[in-house]
Amino acid sequence: MGFWHKAWAAAVVPLLAGCGGGHSTLSPSGPAARDIALLWWTMLAGSALICVLVFGLLVLAVRNNGARRSERAWIWGWGLGFSMSVLVLLLGFSLWIGEGMLARADNVPRVQAHAAQWEWRFDQPGPDGATVQTSDVLYVPAGEDFDVVITAQDVIHSFWVPQLGGKMDAIPGHENIHRLRADAPGTYEGLCAEFCGTGHSFMRFTVVAYDPAGPMPDMSGALIPETRP
Repeated sequence: MGFWHKAWAAAVVPLLAGCGGGHSTLSPSGPAARDIALLWWTMLAGSALICVLVFGLLVLAVRNNGARRSERAWIWGWGLGFSMSVLVLLLGFSLWIGEGMLARADNVPRVQAHAAQWEWRFDQPGPDGATVQTSDVLYVPAGEDFDVVITAQDVIHSFWVPQLGGKMDAIPGHENIHRLRADAPGTYEGLCAEFCGTGHSFMRFTVVAYDPAGPMPDMSGALIPETRP
């Protein structure tokens, strides 16, 4: 195998990881997830610009052949000025994106997510309007904002539905509020994103977004027995 064949094979290896699937932040299905994906692509573009500059300066240094150039222009203009401008823009954009995802007191429906080793329990309205508690399955209406009030029983966990939004810690004795929305009906995969013990890998859950104009899905398989209405 020639050099170029080897180089081509090595170049396509990262593509094998893929950027799709239920746990991909680059397959957004809600506004918060889209903002995060946009921030990711923007930061990738910014880092690529700085990388191109660094490699460009390296090539110029190698091909300089001892000729003297203005150190002030290269160090302050390109090395610091260009890089700092890109980084400041990326920081400002990330703060603007993050502030837009904060939950606000605007009477959006709330559900409860309680983490414990090693299970998620969710409180949400049932078919008759009464609150029901489910294990590892959260039911929400599609196309509508909702807040998740996140708590923990024992250690720090982390609530994460990659296709709907970012991570939010579940901390014992503290409530964190996470605003999400599923654009369309479907099932979205979630998991605990904070190592919480030997059973951490079992702390997976699903978010079922149903059509609010139709009947509510059957929750009987996920209801916790002692909380059945």
